[in-house]
Amino acid sequence: MTGDPVPADRWIALLRGVNVGGVTIRSVELAEVFRSLGCTEVRTVLASGNVVFTDPGLAPAAATTDTRGALKLRIEQALADAFGYEAWIVLSHQRALADVVGAYPWAETEQVQPYVMFSSEQASLDALLAFAETAGDQPDRVSSGDGVLYWEVPKGSSTDTAFAKESSKARFKPHVTTRNLRTLRKLL
Repeated sequence: MTGDPVPADRWIALLRGVNVGGVTIRSVELAEVFRSLGCTEVRTVLASGNVVFTDPGLAPAAATTDTRGALKLRIEQALADAFGYEAWIVLSHQRALADVVGAYPWAETEQVQPYVMFSSEQASLDALLAFAETAGDQPDRVSSGDGVLYWEVPKGSSTDTAFAKESSKARFKPHVTTRNLRTLRKLL
């Protein structure tokens, strides 16, 4: 992590499928969509659809499942309207993300890429974990976390392993998004 205290009042939106597969969104335009929704302290991180923001009307600590779901849908609709694609996001907050990052199960080395997979459907993560457990001898490792999967893959192999190919299948694309652990740390 950054070493700084993690604020509990900042939301994080992880957009799925941005700047890949024909969906191009500039960071400036992405930030403007969030500002148009009344969000403040909007910060985009990298070009892969990562947004840190504050919603003055809904602090993470005060959110219920319903209000959090409503915020997620409001953001997805605004993104769809602005950019003309079926938007899907993972909505989290910095403290929860700090817990996910802190629970990464393996020591990081220069030879591997550390990833975290998020999904809007637990069934997708369960199916991917079941695949990993039955895939036989593979160069990558997969472990279940709190609403996520942790994935470690040798550098240069993140599209080549059996698990990588399975996780990129069409049935998972609408529900699963993956971030490098280093990217997630930049959101804290």
